[in-house]
Amino acid sequence: MIRPLFALISLILTLSMATVQASSAERDAKERVLVVVGDSLSAGYGIPQGKEWVQLLQKTLNQSQHSVRLVNASISGDTTSGGLARLKPLLDRENPDWVLIELGGNDGLRGMSLSAMESNLQAMVDMVKQQGAQPLLAGIKIPPNYGNKYRSRFEQIFVSVAERNDVPLLPFLLDGVGGVENLMQADRIHPNTQAQPLIAENVMNFIEPVLVKNQKAR
Repeated sequence: MIRPLFALISLILTLSMATVQASSAERDAKERVLVVVGDSLSAGYGIPQGKEWVQLLQKTLNQSQHSVRLVNASISGDTTSGGLARLKPLLDRENPDWVLIELGGNDGLRGMSLSAMESNLQAMVDMVKQQGAQPLLAGIKIPPNYGNKYRSRFEQIFVSVAERNDVPLLPFLLDGVGGVENLMQADRIHPNTQAQPLIAENVMNFIEPVLVKNQKAR
């Protein structure tokens, strides 16, 4: 009597574990990956750990209908050339569904070649597409002291790359934040902790239609 009972219990446990594993596998299969390749604005320069906009965005996504895992591959001080150099290994490792490219600010602030910046962004977009992922662009602006001509050319690059490749563009990552004194750190370049929820909201509003469109297409 004991042996049949033991066999029955073992069978029930085995079936239960299989069900749990199947549910876990199903959740994993539904999870999508969005990689953020950025500079200090996304790396959280001067921001307490866990308060960065990328982390706040992940919390918002966790509470939404979208099963999306964010991978923050942002490095303070990075440029478009630096992002391009490290992109391929990142794509191979994470196999993302989307890649949000938030680079170019340091190119502009350092007065680097705008032609090279545009070429780097184009190469990154091409690389992301070749990997089978969807590129997304986040634009940025530079201070007025760089001159109207340079600023205009700088900002137009994001528009040109986005239009040429049919890539969704967030025109200004720091919309509602940049230039607002009480939302910026002392250097007047980096947003402070108070600004992070606003940036997360900007990005969520930007990616929401992309996520919905992708969900319907599946």
